[in-house]
Amino acid sequence: MAGHELSPPPRPDTCELCGRAAPLTRHHLIPRSLHGKARYRRRFDRVERLTAILWLCHPCHRHIHAVLGERELADHYRSREALMGHPEIRTFVEWLATKPAGFKPKRPPRRR
Repeated sequence: MAGHELSPPPRPDTCELCGRAAPLTRHHLIPRSLHGKARYRRRFDRVERLTAILWLCHPCHRHIHAVLGERELADHYRSREALMGHPEIRTFVEWLATKPAGFKPKRPPRRR
Protein backbone atom coordinates (compact mmCIF):
# COMPACT_ATOMS: atom_id res chain seq x y z
CA MET A 1 0.00 0.00 0.00
CA ALA A 2 2.99 2.35 0.28
CA GLY A 3 2.66 3.28 -3.39
CA HIS A 4 -0.97 4.19 -2.80
CA GLU A 5 -0.12 7.12 -0.54
CA LEU A 6 2.06 8.52 -3.34
CA SER A 7 -0.78 8.59 -5.84
CA PRO A 8 -1.96 12.00 -7.02
CA PRO A 9 -5.41 13.09 -5.93
CA PRO A 10 -8.12 11.69 -8.21
CA ARG A 11 -8.68 13.59 -11.45
CA PRO A 12 -11.85 15.69 -11.14
CA ASP A 13 -14.23 16.42 -14.04
CA THR A 14 -13.35 20.12 -14.14
CA CYS A 15 -10.36 22.43 -13.66
CA GLU A 16 -9.74 23.05 -9.96
CA LEU A 17 -9.24 26.77 -10.62
CA CYS A 18 -11.69 27.91 -13.31
CA GLY A 19 -14.19 25.07 -12.99
CA ARG A 20 -14.43 24.48 -16.77
CA ALA A 21 -14.73 21.00 -18.23
CA ALA A 22 -11.51 20.68 -20.25
CA PRO A 23 -8.53 18.34 -20.62
CA LEU A 24 -6.61 18.52 -17.34
CA THR A 25 -2.92 18.51 -16.45
CA ARG A 26 -1.20 17.98 -13.11
CA HIS A 27 0.14 21.13 -11.46
CA HIS A 28 2.65 20.19 -8.76
CA LEU A 29 2.23 22.73 -5.96
CA ILE A 30 5.88 22.09 -5.08
CA PRO A 31 7.48 22.18 -8.56
CA ARG A 32 9.21 18.93 -9.51
CA SER A 33 12.38 20.79 -10.48
CA LEU A 34 12.81 21.66 -6.78
CA HIS A 35 12.14 18.18 -5.34
CA GLY A 36 15.84 17.32 -5.22
CA LYS A 37 16.97 20.59 -3.63
CA ALA A 38 17.97 20.26 0.04
CA ARG A 39 15.93 23.28 1.10
CA TYR A 40 12.71 21.72 -0.16
CA ARG A 41 13.60 18.18 0.94
CA ARG A 42 13.92 19.53 4.50
CA ARG A 43 10.67 21.51 4.36
CA PHE A 44 8.43 18.93 2.68
CA ASP A 45 8.43 15.17 3.05
CA ARG A 46 8.42 12.91 0.00
CA VAL A 47 4.69 12.21 0.18
CA GLU A 48 3.87 15.93 0.24
CA ARG A 49 6.27 16.72 -2.61
CA LEU A 50 4.72 14.01 -4.81
CA THR A 51 1.04 14.34 -3.93
CA ALA A 52 0.51 18.11 -3.56
CA ILE A 53 -1.19 18.45 -6.94
CA LEU A 54 -4.01 20.47 -8.47
CA TRP A 55 -5.69 19.32 -11.69
CA LEU A 56 -5.78 22.31 -14.06
CA CYS A 57 -6.83 23.06 -17.61
CA HIS A 58 -4.00 24.07 -19.95
CA PRO A 59 -4.78 27.83 -19.92
CA CYS A 60 -4.85 28.04 -16.10
CA HIS A 61 -1.66 25.95 -15.85
CA ARG A 62 0.16 28.08 -18.45
CA HIS A 63 -0.95 31.30 -16.78
CA ILE A 64 0.36 30.25 -13.36
CA HIS A 65 3.80 29.47 -14.81
CA ALA A 66 3.82 32.69 -16.86
CA VAL A 67 3.13 34.77 -13.73
CA LEU A 68 5.08 32.96 -11.00
CA GLY A 69 8.54 31.42 -10.81
CA GLU A 70 9.10 27.94 -9.40
CA ARG A 71 10.62 29.04 -6.07
CA GLU A 72 7.81 31.58 -5.65
CA LEU A 73 5.29 28.79 -6.24
CA ALA A 74 6.95 26.44 -3.72
CA ASP A 75 7.48 29.16 -1.10
CA HIS A 76 4.18 31.05 -1.28
CA TYR A 77 1.60 29.41 -3.57
CA ARG A 78 1.27 25.79 -2.41
CA SER A 79 -2.54 25.70 -2.32
CA ARG A 80 -5.55 26.59 -4.42
CA GLU A 81 -6.42 29.31 -1.90
CA ALA A 82 -2.95 30.86 -2.10
CA LEU A 83 -3.02 30.82 -5.93
CA MET A 84 -6.47 32.44 -5.95
CA GLY A 85 -5.14 35.06 -3.52
CA HIS A 86 -2.71 36.31 -6.20
CA PRO A 87 -4.54 39.19 -7.94
CA GLU A 88 -3.23 38.45 -11.46
CA ILE A 89 -4.11 34.76 -11.23
CA ARG A 90 -7.53 35.38 -9.65
CA THR A 91 -8.44 37.93 -12.35
CA PHE A 92 -7.44 35.52 -15.13
CA VAL A 93 -9.27 32.55 -13.56
CA GLU A 94 -12.45 34.56 -12.98
CA TRP A 95 -12.34 35.77 -16.60
CA LEU A 96 -11.62 32.30 -18.00
CA ALA A 97 -14.44 30.76 -15.93
CA THR A 98 -16.94 32.74 -18.06
CA LYS A 99 -15.65 31.17 -21.30
CA PRO A 100 -16.92 27.94 -22.90
CA ALA A 101 -15.02 24.67 -22.31
CA GLY A 102 -13.19 24.66 -25.67
CA PHE A 103 -12.09 28.31 -25.48
CA LYS A 104 -8.32 28.86 -25.71
CA PRO A 105 -7.04 32.32 -24.78
CA LYS A 106 -4.27 33.88 -26.81
CA ARG A 107 -0.99 33.28 -25.05
CA PRO A 108 0.61 36.38 -23.54
CA PRO A 109 4.38 36.68 -24.00
CA ARG A 110 6.18 34.55 -21.42
CA ARG A 111 8.00 36.47 -18.72
CA ARG A 112 11.64 35.71 -18.11
